[in-house]
Amino acid sequence: MHFHILTLFPEMMMQGLSTSITGRAMDKGIIDIEATNIRDFTKEKHGHVDDYPYGGGAGMVMQAEPIYLAHQHVVEGIEQRRALCNEQENEELSEKKKTPRVIYMTPQGRVFNQEIAQELAKEEDLIFLCGHYEGIDERVLDMIVTDNISIGDYVLTGGELPAMVVIDAVSRLVPGVLNNDVSAEFESFHDNLLEYPQYTRPEEFMGRKVPEVLLSGHHKNIEAWRLEKSIERTKERRPDLYEKYCKDHNK
Repeated sequence: MHFHILTLFPEMMMQGLSTSITGRAMDKGIIDIEATNIRDFTKEKHGHVDDYPYGGGAGMVMQAEPIYLAHQHVVEGIEQRRALCNEQENEELSEKKKTPRVIYMTPQGRVFNQEIAQELAKEEDLIFLCGHYEGIDERVLDMIVTDNISIGDYVLTGGELPAMVVIDAVSRLVPGVLNNDVSAEFESFHDNLLEYPQYTRPEEFMGRKVPEVLLSGHHKNIEAWRLEKSIERTKERRPDLYEKYCKDHNK
């Protein structure tokens, strides 16, 4: 899977994503992440990519042209890679000639969740647009953006951190990224339930013991206990998810 990031801070993105699980997946060639500097596509001699908003107001607005040109550059690179792969595989280019989804990280978007992560993980390429300052010229958003996504109802200084959150969540669902692919399926939010409590050695810590059922070796009982705890935890901490779970299971 290929992640493409349009940003003013490519070093920040690559340093953050080149570590831990995503970094290892990149080293293995399972996922590919590249950050494109929007400033490289400005025609302003001082490298500016922003200007004052029409109509007045505080702050600056990112200009349309540098973002549009950066997007075109990335899309052309994707098309060249796909054409080469199709040629090597003797496939018709038309089969894969699909414009990549462009995700604009904005508090005005739909709130990101595991269901959206699973949806995005099915894509071959994803382009992330990270805004800054007071926002981006609406015209280029209308031209290139396919998805507006938020990670919560609060405002950050830019879209870089939200993009990293989404990329991390999506990449975990790509086959081969996790050492144990089953863990991606049964983590929190599977079937609208939060994950059950986890324990490891020692069996007793400061007077607190591991539940006996987990030491029994009886897998059916362990699975039943875990489901029970997942339901209890979801009901207590996320009643909204618990309601969905009950609805899905006619409870």
